[in-house]
Amino acid sequence: MKVSVRYFAALREALGAGEQVEIAAGSTLAQLRDQLLARGGRHAEALARGRALRCALNQVLAEESAVVEEGAEVAFFPPVTGG
Repeated sequence: MKVSVRYFAALREALGAGEQVEIAAGSTLAQLRDQLLARGGRHAEALARGRALRCALNQVLAEESAVVEEGAEVAFFPPVTGG
């Protein structure tokens, strides 16, 4: 299934504004993050597990255990972002 992934603040600088990603049905935000990490390179650096990141699912803050639905919008961003 396809989901829209958006990046904000420093992540946007490293990875761009966003992308469409194909994930398995029933995947969680954590599994999506792991899939992006597995790409290596800039994704592995920007989304590394040691980095503090927040997630939003359809514009609502969510824990990484949240299940992602078909067509969802997922956002990754640092804990504090400026305007």
